[in-house]
Amino acid sequence: MGPVALPLLVVLKRALIIANPASRRGERLVDEARFAVEKCGATCDVLLTEHPGHARQLTTSHAQNYDVVFALGGDGTAMEVVGALANTTTPIGVLPGGTGNLLARALGIPLAVREAVPVLMSGTTRVIDLGMVKGHHFAVAAGVGIDATMVAETPPWMKRRLGVLAYTLIAAKAAFTAVLFRRFFVARVEVGGEVIERPAAAVLFANFGAILEDRISFGPDITVDDGLLDLCLVSPRHLLDAFRIIWRITCRDFRPDPALLYRKGTRFRLETVPVLPLQADGELLGVTPAEITVEPLAVHLLVPRS
Repeated sequence: MGPVALPLLVVLKRALIIANPASRRGERLVDEARFAVEKCGATCDVLLTEHPGHARQLTTSHAQNYDVVFALGGDGTAMEVVGALANTTTPIGVLPGGTGNLLARALGIPLAVREAVPVLMSGTTRVIDLGMVKGHHFAVAAGVGIDATMVAETPPWMKRRLGVLAYTLIAAKAAFTAVLFRRFFVARVEVGGEVIERPAAAVLFANFGAILEDRISFGPDITVDDGLLDLCLVSPRHLLDAFRIIWRITCRDFRPDPALLYRKGTRFRLETVPVLPLQADGELLGVTPAEITVEPLAVHLLVPRS
């Protein structure tokens, strides 16, 4: 079952854009976004962020005066706005202005701002769960291992030149380096009274089932509105395992596999040996150990009409 879709119950006449001018495309897209909102018949104010955490502060201070809040920037900006409006009914429009734009892509939002604004202004809302880790909300996924390495090691110049392809290349390098040189870590996950401990290359806690226009699927039966997160633990032993895993996640083949483990839950405890950096929706948030929890149906997001 897909996310809960609701008709817009209010006319969106007053819009606020929270924009990150430091994101890959944020600064040059601000005027384009404002023009697109006004062309839809709404008044529009723009507030620019100045430092990490500022988008959350601005949203908390000003959102109550508007019918809709747009987040223009990367996934970090989007999640600051989402976190500020969690457990409220204010609709959020995610405008892609960063490199990965994972959340915008997962919601099917056009990647051109001038197209995204009218699609969202005339769209519907989806009410989805949010994950929580180390005091931060996430919408798509949090994890350690290959994905965190990708976030930490993708250089800014590569992101500027290649966009989301840069992440893909660094992730592939990290995956094959881990397998070839057996750079695994020990993951210990507690969920629902069960303790899972095994060598791993990646541990993911997913809210969405797929990313990058469904090119990469995390696991079976993952939905964003079931009040659960999905543990996806990847533990290849050799190159054959690695190639099989890549094939399965790109072809949505989730038959039982000794190199893949899935569990659903509302609360997880993650420990790793050695201690590892943790990412959530493309942002590094510290290191393990960590508690990962879910907030059911916590946020209203604008999405295109199906």
